[in-house]
Order: sequence, then structure tokens, then C-alpha cells
Amino acid sequence: RETPSASLGKDRADTVIIGGGCVGVSLAYHLAKAGLKDVVLLEKSELTAGSTWHAAGLTTYFHPGINLKKIHSYSIKLYEKLEEETGQVVGFHQPGSIRIASTPTRVDEFKYQMTRTGWHPTEQYLITPEKVQELFPLLKMDTVLAGLYNPGDGHIDPYSLTMALAAGARKYGAQLNYPVQVTNLNSRSDGTWDVETPLGTIRAKRIVNAAGFWAREIGKMIGLQHPLIPVHHQYVVTSTIPEVKALKTELPVIRDLEGSYYLRQERDGLLFGPYESEEKMKLQDSWVTNGVPPGFGKELFESDLDRIMEHIEAAMEMVPVLKNADIVNTIAGPITYSPDILPMVGPHQGVRNYWVAIGFGYGIIHAGGIGKYLSDWILEGEPPFDLIEVDPNRYGKWTTTEYTAAKARESYGFNNIVGYPKEERFAGRPTERTSGLYDLLKSKCSMGFHAGWEQPHWFYKPGDETGYKPSFRRTNWFDPVGREYKQVMEKVGVIDLSPFGKFKIKGTDSVKLLDHLFANVVPKVGSTNISHMLTPRGKVYAELTVSQLYPGEFMLVTGSGSELHDLRWIEEEVTRGGYKVEIENVTDEMGVLGVAGPYARQILQKLTSEDLSDGSFKFLQSRHLKLSNIALTAIRISYTGELGWELYHRKEDSIGLYNAIMEAGQKEGIDNFGTYALNALRLEKGFRAWGAEMNCDTNPLEAGLEYFIKLNK
Repeated sequence: RETPSASLGKDRADTVIIGGGCVGVSLAYHLAKAGLKDVVLLEKSELTAGSTWHAAGLTTYFHPGINLKKIHSYSIKLYEKLEEETGQVVGFHQPGSIRIASTPTRVDEFKYQMTRTGWHPTEQYLITPEKVQELFPLLKMDTVLAGLYNPGDGHIDPYSLTMALAAGARKYGAQLNYPVQVTNLNSRSDGTWDVETPLGTIRAKRIVNAAGFWAREIGKMIGLQHPLIPVHHQYVVTSTIPEVKALKTELPVIRDLEGSYYLRQERDGLLFGPYESEEKMKLQDSWVTNGVPPGFGKELFESDLDRIMEHIEAAMEMVPVLKNADIVNTIAGPITYSPDILPMVGPHQGVRNYWVAIGFGYGIIHAGGIGKYLSDWILEGEPPFDLIEVDPNRYGKWTTTEYTAAKARESYGFNNIVGYPKEERFAGRPTERTSGLYDLLKSKCSMGFHAGWEQPHWFYKPGDETGYKPSFRRTNWFDPVGREYKQVMEKVGVIDLSPFGKFKIKGTDSVKLLDHLFANVVPKVGSTNISHMLTPRGKVYAELTVSQLYPGEFMLVTGSGSELHDLRWIEEEVTRGGYKVEIENVTDEMGVLGVAGPYARQILQKLTSEDLSDGSFKFLQSRHLKLSNIALTAIRISYTGELGWELYHRKEDSIGLYNAIMEAGQKEGIDNFGTYALNALRLEKGFRAWGAEMNCDTNPLEAGLEYFIKLNK
């Protein structure tokens, strides 16, 4: 049992962590263990209050992604030795887990996942129905086609886990103070924070919001609207079942993906938890509008078995011994969801020294690994590996409360959906982020979602099978994308590139700043180059195109998914080096059209008096000109590898510009193309893409970027 210490103990700290769930306590443990002095954790009621204490505690090596699997793996390895290190029992069971495939498509998915297992040392096997039955003898096998088996998976007691991490954190010198509520946060001009509580104020070098479903309230104190929403998750525990009691070894955890539930042994009974559909699931949206009730800590919601009845029936069908079992407990508690179900982890753009570790739908399995990941990042100035998928800056002003609610419903309901390559999800779309061409193009193509934007993936022609039809095999976009690819290689194509992240930088120190930020040389006025921001360890943090439009005034362009990720890094360097510059994010105001293919020059020349010939307008030059009387900045560059220009213009001019280009290209057979064809073209040209061929896991030489890296700088 813990004895609370309601005191601050000190008025200065290096790092103040707000929130004493398993994630916050894990961060305190890792920072202190790594030798950071003055780590203070503040919890407003008691450790584990909120979502941790009532969690089902599942632990799995499995994750469909690549680097998030490292987080899972680290957590499990840590939990295995925590008891020995801290002397605290953690109640860790590792009977393994099996994901059940009962449709041919699900078998395809498992095969697809097996192709990725070589990335990791953790064991994962595709097993036959016979092997599934051997491992879990209580299953009815009628529909089982295969299993995906992860030895070492299991479940842990979340309360005991948190207490063991807390004991470790204290052992290494961290202070865990509760009940101490944070009442206000004030940022100071030197980048430090004043953290106000009823017991006094602590001045901190940095603060970390790990406040679970209170994270929104903490964010609001500094003017941020974190896109989080609590959802109701229920799981059911049965009394003793004779057939379970008779078993010699503990049953593996099963995940019946078509039935959309997990099921595991709990003592001599079973515990199972469903993820109901988006129509049936329940959000606690009143907490978003009115805030979390002040006293809420270790309370639960009213259970509602009717809502999960179809899943209970599916479980009884798959595990028939459940039919005669008594339900002794139904837990209905809040867990926090972000729009895409992944947490938000890392430093936040636009606020200095404010970090987050929030939005955990799976906090128990993520706690250990995220504590270590964040601790490394805080202490070393860069992330230990790339996790752009959990970057808090993947969201922006476009992430409204309505969007968050629609997406959380969808993400919860889709918890066990088949994970196809190139997956699209349609709830909450479109957001306010639409390009000037959206209304014109939306019925002519299959749109993809990119950081809030809608962007054409591929275009329809008569006779095509239209719409989004995902598959693990060749699908409906295969031939149309080939057609667009041929169009750009042989004639000319137009693509909407408006989602690019776009920044303007000017000021007396602009050249000095860019020379410091990038590994390439600073381009001359009227020129453009490809430049990379490298981390202290020499990993590729970002790739941007840099153009010097006027003396000392630059435009930087990055991929849509990296907009705020890159801007945060730039802003931090500006502050750290005291550079006198102004940075303007013009992403939403500016449209971009790409025109590429052998006839690109011929068509654009019809619309301007400017000489576009090769002698006059060379590759990687930029120029201000008018096309069809529309003022724009043209850069001679194309990600397709063909002759082409990118045309940067005011968003309100997009339709006029697009129509003029399409009109001028009739004779040459001009047509649209989308990002799928663009990707095929750039791969064949050998152009690298950030997030695919390079990221924070690669150095630029491994990625084949020597040409852009000036080692004499």
C-alpha cells in the first residue's frame, strides 16, 4: 500500500511529469534510472487513478507497424525483470497469444504480417488449426483457418506494475508527490515553466503532460486543444469454470478478430473484452465539452451488457464453456482515444519545453517502451528511433472536436478490422483542409487522406471499377495507375500537390540559420536545392526543398505529414541559436500544381511571355512569373523525374490556373495523375522519400544522399 505524500518537497525541478498512471510513472522511473536529477511527478489523487487501475493489462509483442513493435518488445523485456529489480510483485503471466483467422482474407493478412517479422528478434509464427487447438483446447474449431502465434505475450496486473515502477523511480531518486493537483501552467521567457499547485509553485526546465483523460484540461491551460476523447470500454470476468480449472497450463490469450474481442484466463475463470462497432460504442463526449468531473478518479461507468451482446454470443460460440459460466464482474471504464488510436508522444510544436505522453488506448503495453523512448529523447536531444506515427504534431488546427469524436468512434469500432496496405478510413472527412481543386476533382478520382488534406490517389476513366477496394492482391487501381504513369512518361500530366508543408523564412540571420540547419549549401537567389536536417547523431530528421526567392527570403517545402514535425525542429534551432528571423507557415494559404512530362514546357510556354527554354530556365531554378495572368512562383523540379515544374500560387487561384493549363494542353493530350503514379515514377527515377528510404533510423549515406551532404561544412 502506498502512503501519499501531499507535499512538493522542492520548488525547482529539471522535469515535472503531470500524471501518475503507468505511463507517467514509467517515464519518472526511466529518467531517474538514466541519472537525471530532480525528476518530480505530480498526481492529483493517487497512482493508477484514471484508466490504469481498471485496465485488462494485456501485453503483446504483436503490432502491425515496424517501430512500434520495438516499444512493445522493450515493455515486455522490462516487465520480465522488474520484480527482481524492485522487489515488487508485478503479476506477470506469459502464456502467449493467438490471433484467430476465420476468413481467407484474414489468412492473407497474417501472411502479410509474417513478411515483416524479420525486422524484429521477437518470435511470431503462422500456425495451423491443429496447433491452435493444441494450445487452446477449449476452442470450437469449425471456423478456424489459421492462427498468428506470439509466444511471450500475456497479461500483467496494471496496479502492481505501476507500483513496481514507482518503487524503482524512488530508488533512483525521483520524487512522486500526490495528492497534488496542477492548477495552472505559466511559460517564462527563458523557456522554463512555473507549475502552480495548491501547495506552491515548482519551476521546471520542462513539463511532460501524461495526464490520461485529464490531458485535455492540462493542454487547455496553455491554449492547446489536444484531440483526445474518452471512450467506454467494457470487459467481463466469469466465476470458476470447471474445464478451465482442470487445465494443467494457463491458456494463451486469444483474439477472435471477426468476433472483435480478446479473451484470456483469469484465475480459474475467463475474462473477455469486446470492441463494439462504431454505431454501438459509447463516447464520454460530455467530458470533452464540460471537462472531466472534478472528483473522478477510481470510479467506473454503469455497465451495459446489451451493447456488447453480439460479441458475448460470438465468444460463447467460439469458446462453448462460456455458455454455462456466471459473470461475476463487469468493468466499464474510460480509456482515452486519439483520432487514429495511437498515442501522442514527444515535444509539442509551438510551445517550448512542453512534452506529451497522452492518448494511450493501450497504455499498459506501451508504458515501459514509451518511458524509455521519451527518456532517451529528453536526455539525448533526439529520438532513439523513428516514431513519426506517434508524433503529437501529426494533428493541427484542422483536428476539431467533431473530427476527433468521429474518428475515435471509427478507430474503436475498427479495432480488429483487417489491416490492408494503403488503408483509407473515411470518418470525419473531409476536414476544413481541402485544396482549391477539391470540389472540381472529388468525383473524378479516389481521394487519399494526408494530414487533414484530401489528395487524389488515382483518377477514374469510363470502364474502371471505381472507389476504394483494398486487397492484399492486385486491386482496382492497378491498371489506372499504370495508365497515369504512361501518361506522364509519354505526354504530360497535372497533379495537385497543395498538401505540401510550406514555410517562408526571412530576416537578417536567414542565410546563417539555413546554413546551420541543413547539410547542403544554401541556394543562391533564384535557385532551389534538396536539403536535409540531420540530428546530432547524423540521422535524417527531415528532407525539404529550399528556394531563395529574394535576397534573404526563402521558401521551404516538405511532405504533408512532416509539416509541424519539421517546423518544430526549425523553431527550436532558432530559439537555441538566437537567430533573428521571421518564420511564416503558409501551408494552408498556398496551392501547388505539378506539371510534368515531355510536353510540360510546350504547354506552359503557351501561357506566358517568360522564356521557359532550357537555356533560360534551368533545372532547380525558381522564378516569379505570370501564367495566364496568374502570379505565381515556378520551380523547375518534379518528383516524377520527368521534365516538369511546380507552380506555387494563392489557393484562390488554383481553379483558374488548373483550367488554363488543361485548356492549353488539349492538343498534347494532357491529363490528371495522382500520388500513386507519382510514387511509382519517383521510385524508378531513384528519388528517395522521407519516411520510406530515410528517417531517424538512417544516416544520409545509408540512404544514398551523399550528393546533398556537404561533409566540409
